[in-house]
Amino acid sequence: MPELAYLNGKIMPIEEAFVPIEDRGYQFGDAVYEYIASHNGKLFFMDDHIARLERSLKELSYPSISMQMIKSGISDLFKASMIKRAGIYIQISRAVAPRNHGFSNQEPVQIIMTAKSLPDTHHHANKGASAITMEDYRWDRCDIKTVQLLPNCLSKQKAVDQGAYDTIFISKENIVREATSSNVFIIKNNKVLTHPLTNKILPGITRKVILEVCMDKKIAFEESFFTLEQLYDADEVFLSGTVTEVLPIITIDSKNIADKKPGQLTQVLFKELRSKAGVK
Repeated sequence: MPELAYLNGKIMPIEEAFVPIEDRGYQFGDAVYEYIASHNGKLFFMDDHIARLERSLKELSYPSISMQMIKSGISDLFKASMIKRAGIYIQISRAVAPRNHGFSNQEPVQIIMTAKSLPDTHHHANKGASAITMEDYRWDRCDIKTVQLLPNCLSKQKAVDQGAYDTIFISKENIVREATSSNVFIIKNNKVLTHPLTNKILPGITRKVILEVCMDKKIAFEESFFTLEQLYDADEVFLSGTVTEVLPIITIDSKNIADKKPGQLTQVLFKELRSKAGVK
């Protein structure tokens, strides 16, 4: 199936899509994005992703954009790609304009999207993965999904260089925040804990779905701060995200989490998430 791009309303082969050099997303990181996955030919929780995209745009004082137009563009691109298990990347930059820190919001925004194939299951899903930790040095508005991801990229690479899957950010106050592109959950005594929604973490769509699953299945959960020591001492740890889904973490900073195996409740939550996506 073809991997396609959408550029300001036009669908084309991905290798033919280019944006001008004075795009503010390129020059300033002045752009927001979303990433939507499909399962069995159906986009997963698209309305939630669109709502978060709209919020990001408002937080950065973008001009008004029709979310219905964005949804139609996503649907058209997804349909044209004919990829049943796809990842749809959406990015909106403020404008193409002469380079200036200030902006007028008079020029039209740039809307780009890509549709690419995704693997059916994360390759660490069954065996679990390892992580490292480091002090959180990102900007103070991690709740906005912008393309300003250089700290995340450098921190991800630090994990890869050490043979780990990902890095988990820890605040100066020793609070566990999130990973480079995923929310973090721990389970202790059959209770699920995750960082509350603040400006320090991204309000993950998969995070939201997992908490809904916990509520539906009467699984005890709490949105509360927890420390690095609690992370090490957890019975189970997992990451959540659009591509990550529910990913067990079995070692952190070379320390084993419990018996160094994906936990039972983590596996239950993974299956329930897949069920909500229509995957048996």
